[in-house]
Amino acid sequence: MLCAFGAFCLWGFIPVYFKTLDAVPPLEVLGHRAIWSSLLLILVMAVTGKLKDMLAVMKHPKMMGMLVLSSALIATNWGVFIWGVVNDRILETSLGYYINPLINVCFGFLFLGERLNRTQSLAIGLAVVAVCLQIYQLGSVPWVAFVLAFSFGFYGLVRKQLNVPAATGLAVETLVMLPMALGYLYWLWQNNANSFRLDTPDPSVLLMMAGVFTTVPLILFNLAARRLSLTVLGVMQYLGPSISFAVGVLVYNEPLGQEQIQTFSLIWLALAIFTADGVYRQKKAL
Repeated sequence: MLCAFGAFCLWGFIPVYFKTLDAVPPLEVLGHRAIWSSLLLILVMAVTGKLKDMLAVMKHPKMMGMLVLSSALIATNWGVFIWGVVNDRILETSLGYYINPLINVCFGFLFLGERLNRTQSLAIGLAVVAVCLQIYQLGSVPWVAFVLAFSFGFYGLVRKQLNVPAATGLAVETLVMLPMALGYLYWLWQNNANSFRLDTPDPSVLLMMAGVFTTVPLILFNLAARRLSLTVLGVMQYLGPSISFAVGVLVYNEPLGQEQIQTFSLIWLALAIFTADGVYRQKKAL
C-alpha cells in the first residue's frame, strides 16, 4: 500500500518539479527527461538482471515496431504535460488524467470487443456531457486534457498487445527517443541555446532529476501492483490527478471558475459511478 501511495503522490506532485523548470523550454525538458530516464532505466535493468530481457525484446521486430509506436505516444504525452504545467494549465492536465480511465474503457469497447455495461455507459455519458458543457461555456476545447487522455489511452492500448513488463518496455521506449533527444540537445548546444551547462548546477541538476521522477514512481507502482488487487489500484489511481488539481488551485492559484467546478463535479460523479461499479463487480467475482 505504501508503494502505491508513494507512486501516486509522486505523480501528483510532479507539476511542482516541472514548474521549477519553467525557464527552460518544454521541448528541452522533454529531451532531458528521455535521456536521463533511459540511462537510469538501463541501470535498473542491469542491476536487476533484466538487461537480457530488454535485449531480447529489441531483437524481436514486431515488438520493436509496437514499442516505437508506444514511444511516440508516451513522448507526446510527456511533452504536452510539460507544456501544460509550464503554461499554467495544471487543472487541465489533471482533467486529462481523470477522464483517461473512461477513455480506456471506450477503447476496450471499440478496439478489443469488450462490452460496456449500463453503469459504464452512464459514467462515460456524464464525462462527455461535462466536457461538452465546458466547451460550450468557455468557448474553447480543452485540448491539453484531450491529448493527454487520448495519447495515454492509445499508449495503454498498444502496450496491452505486448507481453512486456512496464519497466522493460519503458526502458526500450526511452532508448528509442534517445537519438532524437541527443540530436536536439546537441543542436541547442551548437547554437548556444542550451540550458544544461556543467558550470551552472541550476537548472542542470534539476534537468538530470527528470530521470528519477520518471523511474522511481514506476518502480514503486510495479512493486505495489504485485501485492495489491486491481480494485485497490483502480481506486488509488485518482490520487495523482487529485493532488495535481489541489496543487494547481492552492499552490499556483490557477483560476477555478463556476464552469470548471461544474465540469469537474460531473467528472467526479462519473468516476465515482465507474469506480463503484468496478468494486462491486470485483467483489461479486470473488
